[in-house]
Amino acid sequence: MKRIVLFILTNLAVVLVLGTVASLLGVNRFLTSNGLNLGALLGFALVMGFGGAFISLLISKPVAKWSSGVQVIEQAQNADQAWLINTVQKLAHTAQIGMPEVGIFEGEPNAFATGAFKNSALVAVSTGLLQSMTHEEIEAVLAHEVAHIANGDMVTMTLIQGVMNTFVVFLSRVIGYAVDSFLRKNDENSSGPGIGYYVTSFVLDIVLGFAASMVVAWFSRHREFRADAGAAQLMGRKQPMMNALARLGGLHTAELPKGVAAFGIAGGIGQLFSTHPPIEERIAALQNS
Repeated sequence: MKRIVLFILTNLAVVLVLGTVASLLGVNRFLTSNGLNLGALLGFALVMGFGGAFISLLISKPVAKWSSGVQVIEQAQNADQAWLINTVQKLAHTAQIGMPEVGIFEGEPNAFATGAFKNSALVAVSTGLLQSMTHEEIEAVLAHEVAHIANGDMVTMTLIQGVMNTFVVFLSRVIGYAVDSFLRKNDENSSGPGIGYYVTSFVLDIVLGFAASMVVAWFSRHREFRADAGAAQLMGRKQPMMNALARLGGLHTAELPKGVAAFGIAGGIGQLFSTHPPIEERIAALQNS
């Protein structure tokens, strides 16, 4: 399943583009004749790391709409759409957040929430989910997504991604400088970074970026339990959320666009890159809460 978040890949792409542009413009002030200025490099890494993460956050909603083909409901065309909007509105009011945009996308059962701000988010559900669940189960899924928004999970994920980006940018350039120095140790006329630095730092940006995504995915899995508990609180009881999870456990859930996978209701079965814990663990956590 496409469970590695597009948010992570978009973020990685943004960081790589920013790094390439910075190199082309000669923004390498941390590289001096005396070696690396680690303080300047850390400042550069912070700007690059958090800049990439926040750019990814700001474009998360339009990217999600485009990549998953979400049709935002501007005005209800039938009873089902009217119920969907009214249910999200009720949950948003209970959670004390602004009314999110509500959308539908074609596909097998799944749903997601995304957006940079609590009061202007997006909640989208698939046609498969609407067709395979009862209204109570759908409401529980919607409550789960609204809980993600109310908990500020998108922003928290961005901050964690920013920290991980900073380490990636910092380490890749330190190692790149070391490799370049080794390759040119007998070249007394060399000045400035060489090809070894650029190739090594670029490759490590990608490799370490994927390693960092494992940490982000780990946090995402733990955050799902909180959203499940939040859904139970919004609905006033936990059985509907447990029923919805049990139903999802018996369904083939859809592959979400990677930019919104971390905010979906169901996740893949992968270990290191899985954004969601197993359904059985989530039901057990609700039962024992």
